[in-house]
Amino acid sequence: MSKILYVVDDNKNKNYKYNIEEDTIIYHFSINSSHSVLIDLVSEGVSVWYYYYNINYSDNEFSISIRHLSSNSHSEVFNHGVNVFSNKLKFIVSSTVLSDSYSCICNQDNQIINMQDGKSTIVPNLFIDNYDVDSSHAAYIGKFLDEDLFYLMSRGIKLDVAYRLLLRGFLGINQVSDESLISKFILEIEKI
Repeated sequence: MSKILYVVDDNKNKNYKYNIEEDTIIYHFSINSSHSVLIDLVSEGVSVWYYYYNINYSDNEFSISIRHLSSNSHSEVFNHGVNVFSNKLKFIVSSTVLSDSYSCICNQDNQIINMQDGKSTIVPNLFIDNYDVDSSHAAYIGKFLDEDLFYLMSRGIKLDVAYRLLLRGFLGINQVSDESLISKFILEIEKI
């Protein structure tokens, strides 16, 4: 059984540090904030799944560093941001595997949706110093696909409701079993 953590921030700039000693799932919901996150996988065979969801209204930067300090460690990092206005949102995502950490898996999936003409940047970094590693990264910056909006609208859903449905899915609302934990974040989606 994995340990589950929920973090909800609004208009705060914080630094977070996690020493992962047991399998952990972290859901981090952020409203218009800049953050720095350091995750150290300190126990052999430990896994972390980190989900970062950001609603952005001004120039902000999110930096996350995952360090595989033990063998057989596993990290899955998913960063999803919505840049609401024409401003800057930057993700810097770094995964490091040391030379004495064997049989590690480290994957990144980074996506930013620009609702207007935002200036978004994703910097995915993989610093791998061991050949016995499975790693990947992906980055997408753009808008919701016209086909997705068309499909929803062809089913009788109005454009503003279609956007909210896509935002709820993209920003991880369906992954939380108790929406009261992130009620402030859900209300923010309704304002977009």
